[in-house]
Amino acid sequence: MSGKTMKQFGLAVALAVTTALPVVAQNLFAPVAKVDDSVITEFEVQQRVRFLQVLNASGATRNSAIDALIDDRLRLNATQAVGLELTPEGLAEGLAEFAARANLSTEEFVKALESAGVAGETFRDFVRVNLSWRELIRARYGSRVQVSEAEIDRAMSASGGDSGIRVLISEIIIPAPPNEQANAMARAEQAAASTSEAEFSNYARQYSATPSRGNGGRLDWVDLNTLPPSLRGVLLGLTPGEVTDPLPIPNAVALFQLRDIQETGAPSTDYAAIEYAAYYMAGGRSPETLARAAKLQSQVDVCDDLYGVAKDQPPEALERGSKAPGEIPQDIAYELAKLDPGEVSTALTRSDGNTLVFLMLCGRTASLNEAASREEVALQLRQQRLTGYSDSLLEELRADARITRE
Repeated sequence: MSGKTMKQFGLAVALAVTTALPVVAQNLFAPVAKVDDSVITEFEVQQRVRFLQVLNASGATRNSAIDALIDDRLRLNATQAVGLELTPEGLAEGLAEFAARANLSTEEFVKALESAGVAGETFRDFVRVNLSWRELIRARYGSRVQVSEAEIDRAMSASGGDSGIRVLISEIIIPAPPNEQANAMARAEQAAASTSEAEFSNYARQYSATPSRGNGGRLDWVDLNTLPPSLRGVLLGLTPGEVTDPLPIPNAVALFQLRDIQETGAPSTDYAAIEYAAYYMAGGRSPETLARAAKLQSQVDVCDDLYGVAKDQPPEALERGSKAPGEIPQDIAYELAKLDPGEVSTALTRSDGNTLVFLMLCGRTASLNEAASREEVALQLRQQRLTGYSDSLLEELRADARITRE
């Protein structure tokens, strides 16, 4: 959670105490979702929503809370499967560190939460799961995220030096609906073993579902800073010709081959926020839905045009917002990186492939670069790569688990 959010904690708690919502009259221990044999209850959902409201954090909606609790179960199961368990001292240190961001002791923090209707155990469970997962990721992938001096030089140029960095990459996006995930991963691993651009391009023509497949997956130059933060670190760790490991994303598996990397000589731009619109169309990638999407693409010029398209549909049919790059789902962030404002992608799906995402970039908001030390840049690079591994492992766990919602 950001320092800004935690600084607002005192005000958020004061408001929460006086404006706490009444508890819904229903069975608080009724099952809301199930992850394999683990049940998520109504009580946990209400507690997570309230916890996030008190902290003035994003995701304080019922559906977002359920999604987050499902992810927490997956993380917890994974750490327990390898016998990883926090020591009481480790948990106490993590709780104290979290509370200190609000300039409170653990006891003061818990008391403030409880006065706003959040059980102390909700806070402890939240910290316990996230600390355990962090330790698992470090133990499993830490040896893979060594950062060289050359990589630090390139990253400093990209984030705050005199010149920016652009990359020339090829992509393979392999659809992976629930009944095809094993086959998709097998194909991805086959493509990941490519030893030449020609071989990778052949796999792209065979397996990829994006429009670039006709060009062997080859894309034009892309500014590094427009790519998802976790992918930047992965690409900076490659040399031309190398291919990333398979990266699970919603309903698909992605791979990227670095073909070239250049300093542009122009000042690099970091982005504080990306604004986009996602219009969800029933039918997935069926010929009929793709034809409707192509027609719609010819009729809209800016994101605001989609309000008229979705005006008589449920609110969830159109998602419009501005988010920090690190908050955008990885597959959406990657597609947005390929777009200019007003351009559209129809490469993604949701709902196990049954919903097509009509994705339009509205605009990007630049942020000022801040000077960073080499140690800070190295730490950021390592964290970016660990985040990428974390996201990929969570997608794998989600794909393998039996997840149901009541």
